[in-house]
Amino acid sequence: MTRDPRSQVLVAVVVLALGLPTRLATEHLPGWYNLYLGDFLWAMLVFLAFANLLRLTTRRAALASLALAYAIEVSQLFHPAWLDQLRANRLLSLVLGHGFLWSDLVAYTLGIGLAAALDPWLADVEGSNGGD
Repeated sequence: MTRDPRSQVLVAVVVLALGLPTRLATEHLPGWYNLYLGDFLWAMLVFLAFANLLRLTTRRAALASLALAYAIEVSQLFHPAWLDQLRANRLLSLVLGHGFLWSDLVAYTLGIGLAAALDPWLADVEGSNGGD
């Protein structure tokens, strides 16, 4: 499968634009959006990174994304000083999070599942356009 970098960047920008407000403008959004959609979209972005930057197959990108997302979530059960110092950095806190939630694992699974389901379709759409 050949992924068109332009469409993949566009998808990533849309996902990022929808997801950042869940962490930067929480007071202006419904609670469910902040709680679930941010994690869902973050997981999609992780999938896109694995699929496009590392050029993994859809299946491998999905498995790698799930492994990373689950590992980061489980790491939130632990609070050694060095890890909490990393989490104090605004950018790293967006990636590492702060507290474990089972619902986050569900959101990650659904986000990666949707991204993996759309991945071959996006590649086929680009391929059927003749590469224009």
